[in-house]
Amino acid sequence: MGQFGATTATNGADGTARKEPRRFLNPHDGCWHTQIMQGEAYVTTDGSEVLTTILGSCVAACIRDPALRLGGMNHFLLPDGDNRDGGGMRYGVYAMEKLINGILSRGGVRERLEAKLFGGANVMASLSDVGSRNADFAERFLQNEGIAVVGGDLRGTSPRRIQYWPVSGRARQLAIVTDAGKLVQDELREARAEQRESEQESDVELF
Repeated sequence: MGQFGATTATNGADGTARKEPRRFLNPHDGCWHTQIMQGEAYVTTDGSEVLTTILGSCVAACIRDPALRLGGMNHFLLPDGDNRDGGGMRYGVYAMEKLINGILSRGGVRERLEAKLFGGANVMASLSDVGSRNADFAERFLQNEGIAVVGGDLRGTSPRRIQYWPVSGRARQLAIVTDAGKLVQDELREARAEQRESEQESDVELF
């Protein structure tokens, strides 16, 4: 069974927020499909589980420990930013650390980790550098961490749907027919909504 690391109303044993994944049994392949949304990271050891996401300018890192047959996926909007608004998982540095730490906490070994990177498309002229910045960040982060990139597809101008089997390391990229500009606007709108919600929640003090 998998484990999330994302914003939710309940907390896990480590004090970080958790929420139930969006999972459904796909009758066509008999696998559980788990949808990874912006600002989420997920780790699993379930060989029947497929992690999926749709990417415009966002990037998803798919990282696994092949010896343990353990891995997961994240999905981030921007390479870096301020975590004081409570929405740090939107940013690559937090999303990467969350995913890697989630794997390590379940027995993964850093020296064995391997990654595939997807997304970072420049789908809108008015936001031409966002996808490239995300792609550059992801490659640089993994290089600095000593984690090998063994596959994936970054940059370009088209959005894509990704399917990833963390246990086997198999990845599949599907072209999607959509309004690319609308997809990016939806990504940004979701990020702004998360930020407003976090700012409202920050007014509550817990003792």
